[in-house]
Amino acid sequence: MESARSLYKNDIDFAALALQSRDFAKYLNQTGQLDFTDPAAVRQLTTTLLQQDFHLKVEIPEDRLCPPVPIRLNYVLWLQGLLDSTAGGLHEGYDRDRDVIGLDIGTGCIGIYPLLGCATRPRWNFVATDIDSNNIRTSQHNVALNNLESRIQIIHSDPTGPLFPLEKLGRQTLDFTMCNPPFYASSDELKQSAQQKEQEPFSTCTGAAVEMVTRGGEVAFVKKMIDESLQLRDRIQWYTSMLGKLSSINVLVETLTKHGITNFAVTEFEQGSKTKRWAVAWSWGDRRPAMNIARGIPGCPKSLLPFPADYTFTLPPGTSIDAATATINAELSSLPWFWTWDQARSSGTGFAAENVWSRFARRKMKLAGEEGAAKLKVIPTQVVLGVRLQIRLVRGQKPDEKEVRVLVRWAQGTDTVLFESFCGMVKRKLESK
Repeated sequence: MESARSLYKNDIDFAALALQSRDFAKYLNQTGQLDFTDPAAVRQLTTTLLQQDFHLKVEIPEDRLCPPVPIRLNYVLWLQGLLDSTAGGLHEGYDRDRDVIGLDIGTGCIGIYPLLGCATRPRWNFVATDIDSNNIRTSQHNVALNNLESRIQIIHSDPTGPLFPLEKLGRQTLDFTMCNPPFYASSDELKQSAQQKEQEPFSTCTGAAVEMVTRGGEVAFVKKMIDESLQLRDRIQWYTSMLGKLSSINVLVETLTKHGITNFAVTEFEQGSKTKRWAVAWSWGDRRPAMNIARGIPGCPKSLLPFPADYTFTLPPGTSIDAATATINAELSSLPWFWTWDQARSSGTGFAAENVWSRFARRKMKLAGEEGAAKLKVIPTQVVLGVRLQIRLVRGQKPDEKEVRVLVRWAQGTDTVLFESFCGMVKRKLESK
């Protein structure tokens, strides 16, 4: 359901939604607006959006947190982009044949993340946990309402146990984990936060204490996730969590880098001018996510962002795109690594088991009598650098002027120096022609 990406780009049209749902229409006032201070109206909005846009039936209890659909969908879509851009191999993007299993920690009263994930990706499956018995009961009920018991498993977790109980779940590996931890460290902090707001909250909050408060707040919760990941490492490809405070990003990125985790991503979810949330993800693997996924916080200090995985440059005016593609394909085809070129898209993909492009590497191969070694026919088992390269025509500074732009994307690897070395070689080869 790729059309989900176009949902909620703008404010929700309540009048149009009311025409689709009589149950929702009765909550609109005479000006066609919704009273967000009315808990019943908020629950009905979530219920109607899930029904109309995702064909999901849910029943939301009155005494638990009612999740807003747009922000929750943003998280799911970001996760999809994270997995799609780090699938590895030749092709980047949504693989419709890929089976995915994710863990939702603290699934809440309706299990909204597993429901949205399954509704938008037919081969996604979930294990979801919660420490609250009422949330377990009601989320299991909502899974059953949608006949998704074969794809979503709801499990009661031990509040003193691990957040990633793979053995209890009967799983050796997971593709991802997701979480929306309680924001606040105490009930007093929750009350203080509400009192410090300059305006009344936009929407009523019906969350129970178990959903809003945890010892140490969200930072302590995600730090525990990081600590557990130090043991599990690549048994889970991507560890992720939503955050309610921008300040948490700073602390958590510092924690990741302290542990030597350099493959991470941060982003911002924004719904109109009223609600913002943030998210962090990290991986012990070497597949690098796309830039728009990994560096998604506008104006964020560079110190809090992962190393840029894209290197872009424009060739001198008058450069022929045909000449540029022929030059770079010939050069990269001559190296003893895995390289494939798509002429129709002017793009190529390469994987190297070692540095084979630098002057030093070429001299070393020449001395060893390995100069002109055959190109690899399969992707090496151990990859030190994986790249995707594309050459395209873009609009120039003058009217009707076209420029040749080169994009090198870091797809796999852990050594930033190797990536920079490769980019430098590509730039020199193309600009020398």
